[in-house]
Amino acid sequence: MWELRSASFWRAIFAEFFATLFYVFFGLGASLRWTPGPLHVLQVALAFGLALATLVQAVGHISGAHVNPAVTFAFLVGSQMSLLRAICYMVAQLLGAVAGAAVLYSVTPPAVRGNLALNTLHPGVSVGQATIVEIFLTLQFVLCIFATYDERRNGRLGSVALAVGFSLTLGHLFGMYYTGAGMNPARSFAPAILTRNFTNHWVYWVGPIIGGGLGSLLYDFLLFPRLKSVSERLSILKGARPSESNGQPEATAEPVELKTQAL
Repeated sequence: MWELRSASFWRAIFAEFFATLFYVFFGLGASLRWTPGPLHVLQVALAFGLALATLVQAVGHISGAHVNPAVTFAFLVGSQMSLLRAICYMVAQLLGAVAGAAVLYSVTPPAVRGNLALNTLHPGVSVGQATIVEIFLTLQFVLCIFATYDERRNGRLGSVALAVGFSLTLGHLFGMYYTGAGMNPARSFAPAILTRNFTNHWVYWVGPIIGGGLGSLLYDFLLFPRLKSVSERLSILKGARPSESNGQPEATAEPVELKTQAL
């Protein structure tokens, strides 16, 4: 429980709340229909992607800029953060998402609000198909995050923030036609709770959580394995306090700090 007494821990929690608030505010705001006609998928995809890229650049070095419970779950599965930190991150993300959606709701004319960009299944897409789509969308997203955040790489290529943002944009360009491209349970939860519409809402939790977990396992255990013993992984999950041993730092529950290049 040493993390609860750490100022950096609480800064990271606030960063996740703050970042998710802005992510949802700008992402959902760009998804509203101000004029008649079809929704511009490219506009929505770029809005979510650029919003995340901006936030990775802004708070990536503070909290890792997860901004997504599925991403946090992926880091937990990969034993890269403590269980306590993961739970606090997820709570902060959900609260931040609801706050962002509430602010958007309050500043948007009633005629434009609609369902507040609620994620819905496209007619003809079954819940099974939708879940598989959400799994694949989140899987590629988490793989990109793990690869770009990986401190073991001998030099990161290009901008970490843009790489993550483009990965999210890719998911939206495809997923908008199937499920509205959830990829983030917090993003899906916020409009659902404000509009009190939870039809097929479980799809936007199960799909991303499974996709995030699979992405973590695929990268950390198959593509680029992390050589950690079971005891080291358990130590991280329990939130062991960082200490020095034979000149080498022991396992720590601190998040990966990003050294992002400028946009």
